Amino acid sequence: MAEAAIMASDGLWREIRSEAQRAAEADPVFGKALAGTILAHDGFAAALADLIGRRLGGSAVGQARFAAFSLDAFRDEPNLIEAASRDLRSIALRDPAITALLPPLLHYKGYVALQAWRVSNWFWRRDHRDAALLFQNEASNLLQVSIHPAASIGSAVYLDHATGIVIGANVVIGGEVTILQNVSIGRRGELPTRSPRIGRGVYIGAGATILGDIRIGDLAKIGAGTVVTSDVPGGCTAVGNPARLINCPEPASAA
Repeated sequence: MAEAAIMASDGLWREIRSEAQRAAEADPVFGKALAGTILAHDGFAAALADLIGRRLGGSAVGQARFAAFSLDAFRDEPNLIEAASRDLRSIALRDPAITALLPPLLHYKGYVALQAWRVSNWFWRRDHRDAALLFQNEASNLLQVSIHPAASIGSAVYLDHATGIVIGANVVIGGEVTILQNVSIGRRGELPTRSPRIGRGVYIGAGATILGDIRIGDLAKIGAGTVVTSDVPGGCTAVGNPARLINCPEPASAA
């Protein structure tokens, strides 16, 4: 599995470098920035770690520290880079505004925030809680995305616009999920384990709130501003406050 992850990231990295070289040739001013952020690195893991450091670190010393922490995580667990590759490709597939890989890598803060979470989760699972919470705090302060290190998130996930997103401890989010701005997902009540479980391919609109020990089924849609405190069957759309179900597949409607 580690070899497959490395091969996937190598192919992605070749595409990113090609895009960066073309962009540098077309715009020498922008090319100076690309030289440091992309072309100076020998692989996707190093470039991504450097990017996280630049976005979270502040000072040169802080940037180096966050980058080194991130690179340690990527080297120890190559599946993190495979997930990061799938996240990046999912943006190019699902965002109608772009078709390339370089723009979301360099400019989409939701992408960087998600990869910073992957590093924080790596620390959390190894019981390095202070380092994990440091990543969460800086991503919250600087990128306006707060994801608890104890959450669980699949790959090919897209945080679109990525301002005001809060995901609490023990939330489970499947692969291929899209989350827009100002979304809150977390527990309802005192017990931390009573957090939502979001299925595969779910779309969560801007300003939605999802709370409690509930399940959002695969391919469900949560409308903008919807408040969800009970289960949403797979394939259904939830709208309103409190949420009501519409456009459900026939079996779900009958149930």
